[in-house]
Amino acid sequence: MRPPQIFPIAPMLALAIHGGAGTIARTALTPAAEAQYRAALHAALAIGYAVLATGGPALDAVEAAVRSLEDCPLFNAGRGAVFTHDGHHEMDAALACGRTGRAGAVAGARQVQNPIRAARLVMEATEHVLLAYPGADELALEHGLPVQPPAYFFTQQRYDQLQDALAAGRMQLDHAAAPAADPNWKKGTVGAVACDAHGHLAAATSTGGMTNKRYARIGDTPLIGAGTWADTRCAISCTGHGEYFMRAVAAHDVACLMEYRGLSLAEATRVVVHDKLAPAGGEGGLIAVDAAGNLALPFNSEGMYRASRTARGDEAVAIY
Repeated sequence: MRPPQIFPIAPMLALAIHGGAGTIARTALTPAAEAQYRAALHAALAIGYAVLATGGPALDAVEAAVRSLEDCPLFNAGRGAVFTHDGHHEMDAALACGRTGRAGAVAGARQVQNPIRAARLVMEATEHVLLAYPGADELALEHGLPVQPPAYFFTQQRYDQLQDALAAGRMQLDHAAAPAADPNWKKGTVGAVACDAHGHLAAATSTGGMTNKRYARIGDTPLIGAGTWADTRCAISCTGHGEYFMRAVAAHDVACLMEYRGLSLAEATRVVVHDKLAPAGGEGGLIAVDAAGNLALPFNSEGMYRASRTARGDEAVAIY
């Protein structure tokens, strides 16, 4: 019998994931609900880190972690995506590879089961960076990616959120304060960043956007440099009020602060999240990793669903 292949654990291996940031009141989550979120985060973290631990590239790790979160109806991405004003789903996703400098993204996808897979398809099978609906779904269909009918993306809780938003006449950000009657309102954008055994970096982000959104609104998630970024210095995935992250070009700003001002990952992310976004009203946070495997997970909101693991054995799953 052939002995199993053993991969030495490189000291820079690191993975971080998020499931959204915003007003997450401790009193709003029951112990059972909190346990569900923690279990889902832990599962996605384990799936992504297993790729790194067996010698896989950062790009594969972040895609695998985000696919796990997209398949979980707890989070506002893929199967748990929120409803638009017209009662359907418009999903955005992006993936960036620090080693090659390439990126791919989709906006407004309605059928593809895992938007992050479609984003990678854009990066690897086309000369483009961003495809919007209906082209994003058409590309996925042409290349045989799994697609689903609207019923697959239906969750009662998301439908009830739409009815509340329609009755109130508002467009509801998924990271806004929860109505008192809905303790599980907050389940936002998902994302992952990773550093592999070669020090290569990658980032992936996916979202269903905001409840009751109109006019094919697109947030920061699929915009490379705004909500998603990766180069040789750092990989970033953002979550929060997308319009503010777009105006600040938040993800790329972290890389710029590291390159032009020589800041560490921790300091650069602190400046962007707390010194730039927060004063402007940009609630949210981000996850980040550098080529040495250092992680940063800052947020200026009440909480951020997050988890991380490093080769040093440090593992954490947190909400507040």
